[in-house]
Amino acid sequence: MGQRKPGVVRGYLVGTVVSVLLWSVASAQLRYSISEEVNEGTVVGNIAKDLGFDKSTLKDRKYRIVSSDADSLFHVNQNDGILYVSRKIDREEVCAQSSVCVINVKTVLENPLEVHYVEVEVLDINDNSPIFPEEEKTLEISESAMPGTRFQLQAAHDKDGGQFSVQQYKLSSNDQFRLEVKDKRDAIKIPILVLQKPLDREATESHSLILTALDGGKPPRSGNMNIIVKVLDVNDNAPVFSTEVYSITVNENAPIGTTIIRVNATDLDDGRNGEVIYSFSNGMNKNILNTFGINSATGDISVTGLMDYEEKDEYEIEVQASDRGAAPLKTEKSVIIKVVDVNDNAPEIEITSFSSSIPEDSRPGTTVAHVSVNDLDSGLNGKVICNVNEDVPFTLSPSLKDKMFSLVIKSPLDREKRRHYDLTITAKDAGQPPLSSEKTISVMVSDVNDNRPEFTQSPYIFYVSEGNDLKVPVFSVKAFDEDENENALISYQIVRVGNEDNMWTSFLNINSETGDIVALKSFDFETLKTFQFYVVATDSGTPSLSSNVTVNVFILDQNDNPPVILYPVSSNGSAEGVEEIPRNVNAGHLVTKVRAYDADIGYNGWLLFSLQEVTDHSLFGLDRYTGQIRTLRSFTETDDAENKLVILVKDNGNVSLSATATVIVKLVEPKEAFAASDVKSAAKDDESDNVTLYLMITLGSVSVLFLVSIIVLIAMQCSKSTDYTSKYLQETNYDGTLCHSIQYRSGDKRYMLVGPRMSIGSTIVPGSHANTLVMPDRRRTSEEPKMRGFSEK
Repeated sequence: MGQRKPGVVRGYLVGTVVSVLLWSVASAQLRYSISEEVNEGTVVGNIAKDLGFDKSTLKDRKYRIVSSDADSLFHVNQNDGILYVSRKIDREEVCAQSSVCVINVKTVLENPLEVHYVEVEVLDINDNSPIFPEEEKTLEISESAMPGTRFQLQAAHDKDGGQFSVQQYKLSSNDQFRLEVKDKRDAIKIPILVLQKPLDREATESHSLILTALDGGKPPRSGNMNIIVKVLDVNDNAPVFSTEVYSITVNENAPIGTTIIRVNATDLDDGRNGEVIYSFSNGMNKNILNTFGINSATGDISVTGLMDYEEKDEYEIEVQASDRGAAPLKTEKSVIIKVVDVNDNAPEIEITSFSSSIPEDSRPGTTVAHVSVNDLDSGLNGKVICNVNEDVPFTLSPSLKDKMFSLVIKSPLDREKRRHYDLTITAKDAGQPPLSSEKTISVMVSDVNDNRPEFTQSPYIFYVSEGNDLKVPVFSVKAFDEDENENALISYQIVRVGNEDNMWTSFLNINSETGDIVALKSFDFETLKTFQFYVVATDSGTPSLSSNVTVNVFILDQNDNPPVILYPVSSNGSAEGVEEIPRNVNAGHLVTKVRAYDADIGYNGWLLFSLQEVTDHSLFGLDRYTGQIRTLRSFTETDDAENKLVILVKDNGNVSLSATATVIVKLVEPKEAFAASDVKSAAKDDESDNVTLYLMITLGSVSVLFLVSIIVLIAMQCSKSTDYTSKYLQETNYDGTLCHSIQYRSGDKRYMLVGPRMSIGSTIVPGSHANTLVMPDRRRTSEEPKMRGFSEK
């Protein structure tokens, strides 16, 4: 041997020392055994007792398990050194298929360091059943397989070992197969399936078996596997047709592609040996091959060419059925096809002498078009019946010549109801089944001037404020004509009659194209309150047609008249008067009454009185509605003998107008007052003549209007309907001043123009300049009442 180097010698010495030290800290091994699946906390062994440790030093020396794998399965108590199971142990999980399952547990003590190994053997229990690799196994065996043929199967597996592993197999009872078991060196048992009798797929296509594996437990555990044996076919059967004789009739006009018959053959074999394909036999006539075809998969025979009954009325076809086996087997069968003559020509329609547009005043019987039909078939198949759709005012009239018709008007036409017709002419032959054809033509109905213009309202009622703008149309009428083009072009004109009732038409001008009406003179309510005229609408047709409408116009009052003082009036015409009263009159004594008149009506004519100037406010009072001046208290010696009162009279318009009157009140002694009254009364007789005349005329006019209104109202009520009432009624509501009160109605609203005292429940109409009140109308509004004195066309 060669001499060793010093470094190598030193390495051997160090290794030897380490080995000695490790040997000094290691101790003898212990071995325990437990069964798998024991409960958590089960005692494995007392390590401290078995190794001779002092229990009092275990905790101080930190006695513990240091093996990572064993640490999760076992734990040691530092107080007494007993080894416990930490959780349930599954031997098959920990040791897999090992025959002996030993778990090494490494424990240590410190100060000084000591290492002790403990072996724990986990004993097996029969807690697992045999399992086959597949729950179901399919075997394919040809029906030509000989008895004694062997088929090796996969062995079952049992996680348990030893006597608890698979020990035997059993096969379910059957007549075709038996079971053999082959033992291998590693104690694995292999099941083998052995064929006992020949297989016949046509008798039984498959066999179902159950293979059972049993282990050595008591009682034994078992596992099953289903075995499906599919019998594979061999080509030992020829196709067989389902019908002995095939015969079919087909119409000569059967469309190309029409399936006329299906032949069917079956083969008892399976797979390709049982798949049947169809074809025409060899040597078939070329004409037949051009007329018919066969689907090789389904056996459908269809039309592939044109058939003509006059050329050939019957075909005989040889059909061949063959399987797809390696050595295919064939069968042939004849198919008889009889051709049936059919009505295969539809009628043809031809339109001649057609008028696409006809006047709406054409008489019934007028010919619109000539229709001719033709059918290439003969006999009943060529007999044609022709008609037009029933929902039109046209009909087909047969002519003397066969298959010729005239399209004529059946009933009067009206373009305004319908201006276009789509006429569908149908021709149908008498064949079985009948064939028909249709042709649609469009007929337009041209217009004639057969409709008069119609106004949108009749009569028209307009409300116009007095003082209207002469440049702006005050109202407008509108008419429409159901005709078209020139026949519907409308012009307007005012009917001017040379009498006093229609004198206002001379101040009206109408736009002949639009119907807008312009007043050439402003209206004055105080002069004219209502008038009526007529408008004629004429179309441009030849001859032209026209219609007229009544137009009722009501003038609405505006506040354009200031109040007029009727009393007091002095000799020079000014509103000034002198009143003498005794000093000894009491409070409330009527001094005088200021009277005034306003030509306007409603709020515009509603007058209010107020003291604009007075010498002593404590002496006299003025009623704002009646104009009465009364004393407020008795007179004293210190009161002035003469007092001046200036009274302001104004109306209630939006922009009120006013007038003033002056009353001089003189206080006299009673005797003087009596004498003065005689003289004054005589003077007043002369001075008041003019005032009385004006007052009488005014009151007379109001009374006459009121009486006329009452008479008209009674007459209309007696004539019948509660729906009809006067639109223009006079009403006197006067207390202290003269004013107008007029009622009228438009549509579903009733209007009242009133003076100072208004009717309770009335409301002011917006836009009426505060002089119109709307009365609640409790009558029906479905019809408009006629105006008194107005005729309606």
